[in-house]
Amino acid sequence: MSADKVHIDHLVEHFFDVFTNVGGRQPNLDAIHHLCLLQAIIVKKIGNEETVYDLEGFIEPRRTILTDGTLTEFKEWEVSEETKIIGQLAQRHSAYKKSGRMNGQNFEGAGNKMFQFIKTTDGWRICSVIWEDEG
Repeated sequence: MSADKVHIDHLVEHFFDVFTNVGGRQPNLDAIHHLCLLQAIIVKKIGNEETVYDLEGFIEPRRTILTDGTLTEFKEWEVSEETKIIGQLAQRHSAYKKSGRMNGQNFEGAGNKMFQFIKTTDGWRICSVIWEDEG
């Protein structure tokens, strides 16, 4: 496995982990700034609708629900991936699962994320994420 692939694996693992608040753990949302370009875009797809976020627009509503008791015991993890690296560009398809308690109700879900990466002078960074939950 190449050093680039190892670094990208690490980025994705940490991306999923920044939202975890299992066992009263505080999510580390500020860490996302070290994983992504400041100009990164994140897109949520639901049916025929999409919501496009800049990095701060994505983080702040999640910071609220992950720390105010709305969404507890939340974790999201990658279950499979396919990564393609060409020079200093890369993309990755990640199938994922998630679980938690939303407004006191247990839930589980799954979906797909597509990541794009660029290798900077500071190493690999996420430049975009697109996701769609299943069902």
